[in-house]
Parts: sequence; structure tokens; C-alpha cells
Amino acid sequence: MVEKVIATDAAVELIEMLKAKHGPVMFHQSGGCCDNSAANCYLPGEITTGAGDVLLGEIGGSPFYISKSQYEYWKHTQLIIDVIDGHGGTFSLEGPEGKAFHTRSRLFTEAEWAELRACGAA
Repeated sequence: MVEKVIATDAAVELIEMLKAKHGPVMFHQSGGCCDNSAANCYLPGEITTGAGDVLLGEIGGSPFYISKSQYEYWKHTQLIIDVIDGHGGTFSLEGPEGKAFHTRSRLFTEAEWAELRACGAA
């Protein structure tokens, strides 16, 4: 199955560090700042998800959500979560660590898109 969201080794390492320090975490793709390139990390309950959100999958064993409206724009892409240095004005849990989760994307291939559509995941 094609994954809609994946994480680099550096991102998984940071997720594991945050989980060791804080316990379970969750992600929500930013929809309003950083050119929508920030994958924000929260403690469960810090942000409410619901009918207006899509669960894309998991990274580092943690759920990853995106708003439905943003998903409609990005549904043809695989989100690739990476880590960059810096913390700027992030609301995300990793900010104090001097790191920030950063989202890159790539278009699904025609074969991947067909696979996603065939299983109802597109």
C-alpha cells in the first residue's frame, strides 16, 4: 500500500526523542503559516481533530492529520516529513529542541495514484 505520509530517518529520530521526553505525540499539517510547510507536533488533546480532518497515516508510530480542505489540494502528493534546524515561532512540541518538522512533497506516480484510487484511499 502506498503511504500518504512518510518520515525521514532524522524525523523519526526526533519523534522518538520527543516521545521519550513527553509520551505519545500526534501531528497536524499546518494550514496557515510557514507556506503550509510545517508539520506541527502536539501532545494528544492539545489540538482537537474531528470531521474536518483527514488521518493520513502514522509517522514514528504517531497519527498524522491534515484538514480536509488542505487534503483536497495535496491529495495527489505524498507528504515527506523531515527536520530542519531552527524553531522560529513554531507552536510545535519540538521548538525548544532547536529543530522544526518540515514538510516536503512529491506527486504520486500514475501507478501509485491508481493503487490509492483502487482501494478507496484517494
